[in-house]
Amino acid sequence: MPQAAWLVAAIAALIYFYGLDRGPQLYRCRLVQAARRRYVLNSLASGRRLALRIILLQLAVALLAGLVFLALGHREAVAAAAGATTVALGTALMSVRFFGDVGGAGQALGRLLTGMLLKWSVIVGGLVVILFQFKLPPPAAITGLAAAYAVYLVAFRFKG
Repeated sequence: MPQAAWLVAAIAALIYFYGLDRGPQLYRCRLVQAARRRYVLNSLASGRRLALRIILLQLAVALLAGLVFLALGHREAVAAAAGATTVALGTALMSVRFFGDVGGAGQALGRLLTGMLLKWSVIVGGLVVILFQFKLPPPAAITGLAAAYAVYLVAFRFKG
């Protein structure tokens, strides 16, 4: 029966977290004591460094895509580099918006959503300009865009 009492105290600790303690027995509960310790698993500075690393890698991929497509011609090289640079610019704007300042969870979610909206509007607008205004080759531009997005797989796989 003591196990059942501990289970009830643990569930109560999860429900009340640490704001509404119901006596000394709940305060001694291991879950409440663990909840009172505030550890940050990932800092804001770590996220900023990862975002900067992703942006720099995307710009390097833009240069590499431009050099690879230079074998096909000048217009293809410009299209591939512009497609990848558009993604890097969108990522940079989203990072600036998201990592602006410290706030609550609601503010962080709002900044994330507005940053993603800004990023996608920059990418779609950039592709429209590349494809329709400058009339650059679509396969090269889309290949540069896909190559820049492949950086996410590499950056999150080896983020240590």
